[in-house]
This record gives sequence, C-alpha cells and structure tokens, in this order.
Amino acid sequence: MDAVVPPQMHTPIGDPVTERAPVAYETLEAVFEDIRSHPLYDHELHGCLNCGICTATCPSAHYYDYSPREIVQLLWTENLEGIHDAMQEKIWACAQCYTCAARCPFQNSPGGLVMILREVAIKHGMQSAKDALKPFTRVLMKVISTGNQLAPNMITGDAFPDWGPNVSKVDAPLKLLRKAIPMPTLHTLDTAWEVNLKTSIELYTIWEETGVLQQLEAVDPNLYDVILDVMDEKRSEYQDWLDEQAGG
Repeated sequence: MDAVVPPQMHTPIGDPVTERAPVAYETLEAVFEDIRSHPLYDHELHGCLNCGICTATCPSAHYYDYSPREIVQLLWTENLEGIHDAMQEKIWACAQCYTCAARCPFQNSPGGLVMILREVAIKHGMQSAKDALKPFTRVLMKVISTGNQLAPNMITGDAFPDWGPNVSKVDAPLKLLRKAIPMPTLHTLDTAWEVNLKTSIELYTIWEETGVLQQLEAVDPNLYDVILDVMDEKRSEYQDWLDEQAGG
C-alpha cells in the first residue's frame, strides 16, 4: 500500500523585489478588526456601485497614486492584504476635503474611512504613520505649549516646501495683514490668541482620556516625553494659581 503523502504547504515568499517578510495573517486580521470596530465605520461605509465618481472628483487622485474608490472597494470586500498595503502609503495622500462624501450616490465617505485607517495605522505604530506625522511635530508642540495649532509666522514658503514653487505668489506681508484684523488679540505673530491655563489642562485631560497621547507614544516616543514634561509644568503652574486664590 502506497504511503499517504501529505499536501504540500505553500510558504509565502513575500515581496520578491524588496525581500520583505510577508505580514502575518494574524496581524492583518488584527488591523482589520480595529478598523471594523471603529464607531464610525458603519456610518462611513454602506456599499459601492464602483461608479468611480469619488475618484473622478478627488483632487488627490489627479496628482498621487490614490483612489477613493479603491479604498472603499478594499474595505467592502475585506481585502486584508490590500488594506494593509494601502495603509503603507496611499491613505496619506488624502487631503480630507470630503468631496468624495458629497458626491457618492451611496453616501459613503471614503475620506472618513481614510481617517479611520490613519487612526489604526497610528495605533499599530506603522512606519507610514511615523513618516507622515514627523513633519507635524512643531505644529503639535505649538498646540501643547500655546493651545493654538498654527501661528501666523509659521505660514511661510520655507516652512512648507511641498507647497511648490508658486507659493511665493501668495506670500503676504503678515505684519501688515495682522494689523488689518480688528480683534486686538489677533495682532500677535507668535500665537493667534491666548489660551488660559484651565483650558490647556482640559485639553490635556481630553487627550489622555481619549488615548491620543498613547497613540503619540507609539509614533514618536521622544515627542511624547517632551509633551508630558510640558503638561506637568502647566498643571503645576495651574495648581499654584489655585493655591494662591484659595489663600487670598
């Protein structure tokens, strides 16, 4: 009697060009589960006619290897490998203008789905998330230290080289323009407006309770440590102020 030969097991070889190790299926499942369990997932994805209206009207699709329709199709068909691949680069090309959501006949929101994919990429500490968020370090530090996302003197061509060569055509005399704004608190170039300590503490608490800081730690541990120091300093300063009010 002939011996029973077990079926040959296929061994994934990964990418033959880069020789990257294949992503474990358990990892793909874990990533997709985090995507599917997001509270906004069912709100943003309803189906897909594959009509392509979202891609046809997408500004990013004209300049990058990005298609809103592809994102919807990958999620709708639960293509785990394709989803993971898109999270390595493509999802960071979306400008979050939500033109796709306004035009979709099924009321899908590819832009909203991309936002979910970005959150999950950050949660899993993907290199694409680290690379995409690195340029925004100074913006985040601005939020932490002043409560403002951007100061007027940060909006310059040198600060945003990806704006392209035509940015010089829209460059403006900031000091002159700021004087034209009627609100006295907006005349400063260092920060758009002053945020009091209590508001700052409330922001810190929100970021802690919602897991934002934990996600930041996965993406940029050094920045996370700096932000904790700033938060501790402001909280201490606020407590000192409270003690002074109680003693007075």
